[in-house]
Amino acid sequence: MTQSTATPLPPPKERRRLRESGALTQAQVAARVGVTRETVRGWEAGRTTPRGRKREAYAKLLAELTAHAADSPVRTDAPSPEPAPSPAPSPAPEPAPPSPVSASEPVAESPALTLALTPALTSALTPAQAFDGLYAFCAPALVRQAYLLTGRRELARESVERAFQLAWQRWPEVARDPDPAGWVRAATYEYALSPWHRLRPRSRHSGPPPADAFSRTLLDALLKLPPPYRRALLLYDGVGLGLPETAAETEASTRATANRLLHAREAVATRLPELAHPAELHRRLVELASLERLRAARPLAVRADGERRARFWTRAAIAFTVALIGATALTLRTAPTHYEPPVSPGETVRGVPPKVAPGSLSAGELALRAKLREGTASGPQRLVPQAR
Repeated sequence: MTQSTATPLPPPKERRRLRESGALTQAQVAARVGVTRETVRGWEAGRTTPRGRKREAYAKLLAELTAHAADSPVRTDAPSPEPAPSPAPSPAPEPAPPSPVSASEPVAESPALTLALTPALTSALTPAQAFDGLYAFCAPALVRQAYLLTGRRELARESVERAFQLAWQRWPEVARDPDPAGWVRAATYEYALSPWHRLRPRSRHSGPPPADAFSRTLLDALLKLPPPYRRALLLYDGVGLGLPETAAETEASTRATANRLLHAREAVATRLPELAHPAELHRRLVELASLERLRAARPLAVRADGERRARFWTRAAIAFTVALIGATALTLRTAPTHYEPPVSPGETVRGVPPKVAPGSLSAGELALRAKLREGTASGPQRLVPQAR
């Protein structure tokens, strides 16, 4: 038997980790290897295996990323000519600017997000600095994603702000999460797709539609999809997650997520046949998100609003608890201490004439009363027995 001379490759999870450590997107890896983004996604998910020259080019790229990761094991943000500030006594640095990847793919998030809160970094930065860094990476892309989910600009901004406020309230949990960007993205999607927004008067009126006719049709096709289908389509074809990751984030099985994705693509392709190819659909989603000038609030304002909201609800909970305790004490104070059986209602006895109310006496009754009054009051005389 002849021994295979194919170049060995790392496991699928290691391939994705190496790509993210090098701050590369799936589209960039596909361009360097000479394949499509769907092919790279299949390689990282383990569904397919590269062969021939593509395998050699992919193995060479992974080897370069491995060497680069060995030289700089902790990569926290996009390359910057300015040196990183010292952590401890220095004031909080300004949030890092978005990486070049987010500029070329506005819908997708920076691959460095999964490495943004490594243990070494969280121990060096204060919670506020780590939160501001995560916000600077995630917020611009999340606002565009929320807009594609809802079609409303104000609701998109509000969803991102509420998600980060919740993240700041639960910051120890989010900081230890393996994927903090996914945690915030899931919270944003849950708030944006909440059915309670339809009860709010200001949420019933959507903003002006896109100026381009094709973009208006695409946005309308997205909004006509059921929320689970829309979310799966955006995560898979917009953000670029794999099928298992999309299923995990939507809390559905892989089979159900695949069916939702296929039906969503079919519905969009029915309205716009030119988007039948996934690569073209991804490109159009990126363009649609890039057309909107959506800006997120500053991280300091988000943290301040989150703390203010947390204080309000904490005081409201305390006031409700005090009122409940007072009502319980008042009830115990005024409650009876012994059992009092209820008075049973009266029953009608048959055969007894009803009691007649007293009235004026007739002439016969007056004569009888006078005769009775004239008689002895002590009754008949006593009978004494006598002996014979």
